[in-house]
Amino acid sequence: MNEKLQAWIEKAKSILDLMTHKKTVKGARITYQVIWNLILLVLTVVILGGSFATGVGAGYFASLVKDEPVRSYDSMKKDIYNYTETSDLYFANNVYLGRLRSDLVREEVKLDQVSTDLTNAVIATEDQYFYQHKGVVPKAVFRALFQEVTNSAVQSGGSTLTQQLIKNQILTNEVSFQRKANEILLALRLEKFFNKKEILEAYLNVSTFGRNSSGQNIAGVQAAAKGIFGKSASVLTLPQAAFIAGLPQSPFGYTPFTREGTVKNNLEPGLTRMKTVLKRMLDGGYITQQQYAEASAYDITKDFIKPVPNPLEKYPWLTFEIEKRSIETLTAVLAKKDGYTEKDLENDDTLFYKYKTIANHDLHQNGYKIYTTIDKNIYDAMQTVKDNYKYYGPDKAEVKKDPETGEEVTVMEPVEVGAELIENKTGKIISFVAGRNYDKQQLNHATSAVRQNGSTMKPLLVYGPAIELGKASPGTPLPDVALSLAYGQSTPWPRNYDLRYSGIVPARYALAKSYNVPAVKLYKEIVNQQPAKYLEKMGFTSLKKPDYTNLATSIGSMETGVTIEENTNAFSTFANDGKFIDAYMIDKIVDKDGQIVYQHEVKPVDVFKPQTAYLTLDMMRDVIKMGTAAGVKSKLKFSADWAGKTGTGNEYIDSWFVATNPNVTFGIWTGYDTPKSLKTSGMSYSQRTNNLWAELINAAYDIRPDLVDPKESFQMPNGIVKRSYCAVSGMLPSAACSKAGLIESDYFNVNNVPTKVDDSLVEGKFVTVGGKKYLALDSTPKEFAQFGLVLNPDFITRMVGRNFNNYSQLIPNRGRWGKVLVPTAKMMDNGKNPDGVTLSLSGNTLSWSKSGDNDVVGYRVYQGGSNVANIKSGSKLSYKAGSGTYHVIAVDIAGKVSAASNSVEVGAAAPAPAIPPTTPPAKKDKTNVPQNQKSKTTAP
Repeated sequence: MNEKLQAWIEKAKSILDLMTHKKTVKGARITYQVIWNLILLVLTVVILGGSFATGVGAGYFASLVKDEPVRSYDSMKKDIYNYTETSDLYFANNVYLGRLRSDLVREEVKLDQVSTDLTNAVIATEDQYFYQHKGVVPKAVFRALFQEVTNSAVQSGGSTLTQQLIKNQILTNEVSFQRKANEILLALRLEKFFNKKEILEAYLNVSTFGRNSSGQNIAGVQAAAKGIFGKSASVLTLPQAAFIAGLPQSPFGYTPFTREGTVKNNLEPGLTRMKTVLKRMLDGGYITQQQYAEASAYDITKDFIKPVPNPLEKYPWLTFEIEKRSIETLTAVLAKKDGYTEKDLENDDTLFYKYKTIANHDLHQNGYKIYTTIDKNIYDAMQTVKDNYKYYGPDKAEVKKDPETGEEVTVMEPVEVGAELIENKTGKIISFVAGRNYDKQQLNHATSAVRQNGSTMKPLLVYGPAIELGKASPGTPLPDVALSLAYGQSTPWPRNYDLRYSGIVPARYALAKSYNVPAVKLYKEIVNQQPAKYLEKMGFTSLKKPDYTNLATSIGSMETGVTIEENTNAFSTFANDGKFIDAYMIDKIVDKDGQIVYQHEVKPVDVFKPQTAYLTLDMMRDVIKMGTAAGVKSKLKFSADWAGKTGTGNEYIDSWFVATNPNVTFGIWTGYDTPKSLKTSGMSYSQRTNNLWAELINAAYDIRPDLVDPKESFQMPNGIVKRSYCAVSGMLPSAACSKAGLIESDYFNVNNVPTKVDDSLVEGKFVTVGGKKYLALDSTPKEFAQFGLVLNPDFITRMVGRNFNNYSQLIPNRGRWGKVLVPTAKMMDNGKNPDGVTLSLSGNTLSWSKSGDNDVVGYRVYQGGSNVANIKSGSKLSYKAGSGTYHVIAVDIAGKVSAASNSVEVGAAAPAPAIPPTTPPAKKDKTNVPQNQKSKTTAP
C-alpha cells in the first residue's frame, strides 16, 4: 500500500512539473484561446441564427393573427358559454314532455354535477397536461406542426382542451395555419381570463357525443349520459364514464346508436375506444390496476338504454304546436324589448320576419323551458278515444295529383276530426284533438284548419248581438216561412236543413231547432249595425270584408272560415259573463338562468253585457234539452249545466258541436279535408259528431271531474226579469191573445221588456172543411162555426214584408195555434145547394155518406121535424139515435142546405112526420149566381 501511494505521489509531481514548465504553459494558453474563440463563434452564429429565425417566426405568427380582434372578458365569456342548448317542453303542472325538435340536443350541467371519473377520463384522454399548461403545450404544437409539414403518417393531436373549446365556440373547423394561430392566441387569452374549472366545465358542455337512443345528435356530457345510459352525468360508473369520454374523438364513429335510434350492429370501435380511455386513466394514475381490469372486462352494452321515442314521434301535433306558439310569443317579446309593439309587427312584414327569425333561433339554441297548459292525462285519454272511435263514417275517394310524378291518382280520404277543450275563466287550452293520423295528415285540425262553422255561428253573430242591441229576446217571435231574403232574388232563401217550415216560432225555439230562416231574417234587421264586430272581439281572425255584409255569414257561410279553436273560444264568452278571454297554450317561458322571459296574462275583452250572455246561454240550454243536440245528454257520465249549439256546413260538408258549462268549453268538428258531404246511410252525420263529442268529454271527466263537471250552474245576473207576452207578436198580451191561449212567458233584459199591447190578432170565426180551416162567412150558420182569431194583415206585413203571400205558412202546426187563421184563409160560396147524402142504420147508430160538395161545413140530423144534432165537417159522420124516424141534410159555408136524405126508422114504427120545407134548389141559370161567388178560393 505504501509503495502504491509513493508511486502515485511521484506521478503527480511529474505532471505538476510539466504544467508549470514555461513552454507547456505557453502552449496551453494558445490552445485555450483558439478553442474559446471557436466556441464564441459558434455561439454567436447560433444566437444570431436563432434570433433571426425567431424574428421571422414571430413576424409570420403576427401576420396570421393581425385580423383577430382583441377580445374582452365579457366577449369571450358570452362566446364560451353559448351552449346552443335546445328547449325543454312541459305539460301543465310541470310534467316533462321532452325536448323541442332540434339538430342538436344539449343540456347544460355544472362541473360539480359531473362524476369525477368522467372529468378524469376526459383529461387523461384529451389533455394530460391540462392542469400544467397555460392554454398551449409548445412541444405538442411543434410536433403537430412537424407532422403536418412532413406529411407524416402519424398524426398526434396538438390541441389542448382550451384550444378545442376555442375552436368549437369561437372559431371554425377550418384547417389552416391562420386558424391555428388564432386558436393559440385565443387559448392563451382564455387561460388568462378563466380558471381551469371554468374551462373544463365549458368543454364538457360543448363537445359532441354522437347520438342518443332517439337517434338525435347530442352535445354535452349531461345529454350524453341521459341519452346513452339514461342517467345523470353525476352518477356514471367508471366504464360508462370512459365510454362517454372516448366519444368526442369520433362522435359518429363511436356512438352506439343509429340515426333511427336503434343499436348499431358493430359496436367494436366504441368498445375499443373505451378501453383506450381506461388505459390512459391507468397511465395517468387516475385508477388502479384492479379498477382498470374490472372496467375493461365490463360489458358496457347492457347499460345502453332502449330506444326512447322522440317527443316528436309520440306527440307530433302537440310538439309542433308548442314550437309554433313559442316562436310567436318570443317574436313579440323580443320586439317589445326593442321598443316595438304587436301593431308594429302586424304592419311591417320585414320587421316581423326579422324578429320571428331571431325568436326561432333563440328557441332552438338558448335552452328555454316552455311550460304549457296541456293536461297530459286528459290529452292522452282523448287521443285514445279518438283512435278507438268506430263511427266516423266511410272513407271517400278523392282524385289528387301525385307531387312526384304529376299523375292523377285516386286516394281514399277519411273523415277528419278537430276538437279543443278550454278552461273558461283563464283561457287555458286543456287538451285538443288534432286529427286522425299524423303520418297521413299533418294539419292540426284543432288549431289551423279553417272551415265554415255552419249554425254554430247563430248565437255568436245573430242572437247574441240582437239581444245586445235590444232587437230580440229569447221569446221574440220570428217567421220560419219561405221568404226570399237574399238581396235581388225572388226565389226562397235560405232553406232549412229539413226543407220544412214551422211558421211563427220564438227565437229560443228557432235556435234550438237550428232554423235558418228566422236567423237570417233577424240578422237582416241588424246587419247595418255590423254585428261582425262582435266576432272580431271574440278572436275571429279570418274575417274578410264581405263577411260584414253578406247575409249568409249569419248561418256560417264565410269567405274563408274559422278554426275550431276560434269557434270554441268564442263560445266561452257567454260563460264568462260576456267577456272574451283569449285561449292560450304557452303559460310561461323561462331561460336557462331561471329568469322568466314570458308569463301569460289574462286580459278579458268586454263583448256582451252579462244579461246578454246569460239570455243567450239560456237559449242554448234548449239545444241540448230538446233541440238538435238532445241525444247528447244521455251519452254523458255526468250532469253539468251545458249550453251549446250544433252546426252543419253547406252541402253537409262540415259538422260541429260546441258546448259550454260554467268551467269549460268544448268544441268539435268533423269533415273531409277535401270538402265532401258527410251524409251516409245509417247513423246521421250529426249523431256521429255529437257522440264523439260525448265520448271525448267523458274521457276528460274520468280524469278531472272537478274541472269538467262543476257543481254550480250558470248564475242569472241582475237586470233580468220574467214577463208574459203574446206568442204571436212578442208584445204584451191582449184579450184576443189570451182567448187563443197564446200567452207565453220568458226572460228579458229589464231594459227591453215589451211595452205595447199585442195588435196581431183580430177576433173572428172559422169553419173546418176537408181538414183545413177557413174564415166563416156572415151567412155561415153559427152552429158550424168556431171562435177563432185572425192574424192582422198589418202585423203580417211587419213580420214578413209585403212580398210574401203564403200567409198560411205563418201558422205553426201545433195544437194551441189551432184557432188562429190568416186573412187569406177564405172559401167562397159556389152558388149552389150542396148535394144530398145517403143515410143508413146499424142498430141504433145512424151513418151517412159525405156530401159531394167541397164547401160543406156540417150536417144537420133531424128526428121527425126537429133538429136534434149538428155534426161539423171533419167529425165522424154518425149519430147514436133513439126511437124515431130520421133524416140528414148537408149545410155549406153560405148556409145553403141540401135536399133531405132518405129516412130511416129507429125502434117502433111511427107515422112519418111531415118534412119541413127546404130552400128550393138554385136555378141552373148562371145569372142567379152572385158574381163574387162564381168561383171559390181554397186556403194556400
